[in-house]
Amino acid sequence: MNNVMTIDGYQAVIAFDPEISLFRGEFLGLNGGADFYAADVKGLRREGKTSLRVFLAACQQRGIDPRKHYSGKFVLRLDPEAHEAAVIAAASHGKSLNQWAVETLREAAQAD
Repeated sequence: MNNVMTIDGYQAVIAFDPEISLFRGEFLGLNGGADFYAADVKGLRREGKTSLRVFLAACQQRGIDPRKHYSGKFVLRLDPEAHEAAVIAAASHGKSLNQWAVETLREAAQAD
């Protein structure tokens, strides 16, 4: 099940909150929090647009870029056996560990 909704070019992850019996959306990749709640998909889209509009207006008013910027670097910690397996998998494809990891992560992220 795909739990990501795109609203006006921004992506939000959707989850059900059983405590309040509503779906919750939270926009990803923003320089702040922008979430929204609704009982159904139509309501999620409506509330998401409202939440996003308010967030973007606040950013514009403060002169803040609404989107986070990523450096392209992150640290990954894994157990030695998984590290060894990844190095072997990369080498078997004729790639460096970094090249193999980038391609594998990109494929996994697009599979959803």
